[in-house]
Amino acid sequence: MPAQAHVFLRYGPYRSLNLTLEHRTHRLQGLLAVLHKAGHSVTLQKIEDWDTLELIVNGELVFQCKISDLDFKGDGGLDPLCEEAKEAVLKAY
Repeated sequence: MPAQAHVFLRYGPYRSLNLTLEHRTHRLQGLLAVLHKAGHSVTLQKIEDWDTLELIVNGELVFQCKISDLDFKGDGGLDPLCEEAKEAVLKAY
């Protein structure tokens, strides 16, 4: 696996505190930090699927979860989904 992969992070809108449905990146911060720390470059892409997060590497879907399942803000170090996503990117090659 190359040290640096290009990851497309596709994310949909979700509700935060029962407010309006919007594309937000607050819950993505930890995952972005983990991926950048591992040496990967990330491109964010908005999609219309509600509460959906997808990681695409080399044109293949390697990880998917609900955005609302990610920890809010933080560095992603304690979020098991961030670790799972990082491992999925590593195994993509």
